[in-house]
Amino acid sequence: MSENAEPVELVAGPLARVRVVELAGMGPSPHAAMMLADMGADVVRVQRPAAAGRRSTSALRGRTVVEADLKDPNALAGVRRLITRADVLIEGFRPGVAERLGLGPDECRAANPRLVYVRVTGWGQTGVRAAEAGHDINYISLTGALHAIGFSDRPPVPPLNLLGDYGGGSMLAVVGVLAALVERQSSGRGQVVDAAMVDGVVQFTHAMWALRADNRWSEQRGANIFDGSCPFYRCYECADGRYVAVGALEPEFFAELLAVLQIEPSELGPQRDQAGWPNMHRRFAEKFAQRPRDEWVAAFAGADACVTPVLTMAEAAADPHLVSRGVLVDLDGRIQPAPAPRFARTPSQPRSNREVSSLNEVWSE
Repeated sequence: MSENAEPVELVAGPLARVRVVELAGMGPSPHAAMMLADMGADVVRVQRPAAAGRRSTSALRGRTVVEADLKDPNALAGVRRLITRADVLIEGFRPGVAERLGLGPDECRAANPRLVYVRVTGWGQTGVRAAEAGHDINYISLTGALHAIGFSDRPPVPPLNLLGDYGGGSMLAVVGVLAALVERQSSGRGQVVDAAMVDGVVQFTHAMWALRADNRWSEQRGANIFDGSCPFYRCYECADGRYVAVGALEPEFFAELLAVLQIEPSELGPQRDQAGWPNMHRRFAEKFAQRPRDEWVAAFAGADACVTPVLTMAEAAADPHLVSRGVLVDLDGRIQPAPAPRFARTPSQPRSNREVSSLNEVWSE
């Protein structure tokens, strides 16, 4: 360690001593709770007895897990006791469900004014669709994001459920938790955080809205620089049926790309002239189709051409860069994402679940 290096304290994450109650849900709310647990928060997941016997997945790590039938008055009283001692409550029900259970924000914050009450939904707590059902694909379709993803001659392509559930949902919820906890330090009061996936997705598309406002964004799918239509920002199939990703946006990176591919710039015309893009795409596709993917990876090694292999998840688990950074970890025999972001003084640690049989075993002091 250098003389100027900051000493590492063996503290279980920056959120140590923060208590979180998670009312079990699906998708973004458990992912948000996992991130808080990774950062050291003491998270208690309250789940229905019907979930008994299920093995915890990586999305459920780091909790104390307890079963409770929220329609049972005794169990409900136990959950309310936990909430009075919590800093944060996370729920992902449809609007009005928590209120019908007697666990709405008014009731909970009356008993615990310092509580940060986080509500994670697709449509939000207000708006004409607030009470409707939906999934990731529905939330991103309404924001314009889904329409922009894919090629012009094919239907829009859902980006797994990354953009709505996790980008627009859980990430927004975690940001809300952290901001509300910081604000509470000065006010002494908690507040309700409405984390809606439609809000979060629109936040993620801020650059596209800015381009649109400047008349530099086309509503036609497959006609914008980041949507796969640009020949120097897309994927190419190699001789073995595997793919490489090309992101040579800047002129200097584009020049390196041409050098490794052994293409003379005069064959292609100006990089940003869209009239020449069909020919440019054809030439790049011809070149990449001549060699297997890993040969191209070796050819581009050390070159600033922004060319990388498109890896499967199994390949990613063995990738030298991800391995050297410890991006994935083995916890309880499962390969899963390591906690992120990374903290120099209070490092986060992935932790196994602890299952208890009674609410009375949680925060009993």
